[in-house]
Amino acid sequence: MTHRLFVAIKPPEPVLDLLIDTMDGIDNARWQSDEQMHLTLRFVGEIDSPAANDLADALTQVRCEPFDLAIRGTGHFEKKGRTHTLWAGIAPSPALLALQKRVESACRSVGLPPETRSYAPHITLARLSGSAGAVGPFLTKWGDLKSPPFTVSQFILFESTLSSHGAHYDPVMSFPLRA
Repeated sequence: MTHRLFVAIKPPEPVLDLLIDTMDGIDNARWQSDEQMHLTLRFVGEIDSPAANDLADALTQVRCEPFDLAIRGTGHFEKKGRTHTLWAGIAPSPALLALQKRVESACRSVGLPPETRSYAPHITLARLSGSAGAVGPFLTKWGDLKSPPFTVSQFILFESTLSSHGAHYDPVMSFPLRA
């Protein structure tokens, strides 16, 4: 059996509420639900059960003290000049980058190929198709979006199940942060 996995931080309810309050004003946008919103540390992809178990074991060895994060701004990703994703940004955080590197190291320790994309911390707000409306007004309205700091005290291994209704994410195991 294979599992489609990723490692992420789940923001607390007040932050999710703040993000949900931004979700309007773009025709045909596929807005994320609060269950779908997360800050990815590492997308793993499809792996078999023994490899998933090895990964979970390796992630238990990740050490990092709890730290604070905050939402800072919004933006978008493009491909070939077409916007496909709207996101909320994360204020610069050396602690977040250190945790991400440790998670990446744990993934590589169990034989996963290295992540080749540079890490761009964000929380996806919406996915956009060619029929989506203009994003400029949204980015103007929410470009200075900010949240109060929130404490990250754990990260989570999630399983992603794809369907015609979008992705569904189930937490598999959580890993408390500690020195």
